[in-house]
Amino acid sequence: MPVTPVIPEYITVHLGPPDSAAENVTVSFPEYIKNVASSEIYPTWPENSIRANVYAQVTFALNRIYTEWYRSRGYPFDITSSTSYDQKFIKNSNIFENVSEIVDDIFNRYVVKQGSQNPYFTEYCNGTTVTCSGLSQWGTVSLANQGKTPYEILQYYYGNDIDIKTAPILPYVESYPGEPLRLGSRDYEVRLIQQRLNRIARNFPAIPKINPVDGVFGEQTENAVNAFQRVFNLNPDGIVGIGTWDALYDAYVGILRTVPQKYFNDTVNVPNVGQYPGYNYQRS
Repeated sequence: MPVTPVIPEYITVHLGPPDSAAENVTVSFPEYIKNVASSEIYPTWPENSIRANVYAQVTFALNRIYTEWYRSRGYPFDITSSTSYDQKFIKNSNIFENVSEIVDDIFNRYVVKQGSQNPYFTEYCNGTTVTCSGLSQWGTVSLANQGKTPYEILQYYYGNDIDIKTAPILPYVESYPGEPLRLGSRDYEVRLIQQRLNRIARNFPAIPKINPVDGVFGEQTENAVNAFQRVFNLNPDGIVGIGTWDALYDAYVGILRTVPQKYFNDTVNVPNVGQYPGYNYQRS
């Protein structure tokens, strides 16, 4: 068990119950939380409701990682996609834009009991078809509509003796692949630079977004690389050599370590319309 909880850059998800012969996928931690939130809650819920749910989802995942819940039992993954055990995760699922922005804002903050640094086991359920002793996802909507802040919502379910801590981010160090990535390249490393370029583009809008992030170095990726190079005073050749590779890493890590945090008690209400697209929960 690590001495201090950290936010890993990546998390490995087993796409089924623990002992099933399902696929394991590795995704960035923020993308994992965006997927879970977009799979479990609705984007038209009040923002404070969404934020409270994201805090619970981040903390739940960190608890699994910090306690090595599966790794210590010999499993080659950190968490499952089965709601009987963990959180809902759908491979290649659509991500809601406002949910994505909220996750980018708070993915490195988690719930603890006062006096502890350990991520609390933030049990939760949908609150309709399944109830539990922890957070009710639908219940957070009512509380947010009453004007409660995310912190007050979390206190309602987990007790007044909770705090929110900020965990340091543990960047994933991937070695330069040994040869430049350019138009026509395709592999894991291309997907990695696409993900990082898209995150950097949030802070540097002159860099165009890449969609989809597919591991294929096409014209969109070339244009984004070229724009990144111009912004960061590199040779704008649209090729990711070792200099551009290192600059991408440095810029990405620098942004992650200075993610602007909104005040935790922000109250911004969004009309509660539409149907809930979630799932029945049977978390044990």
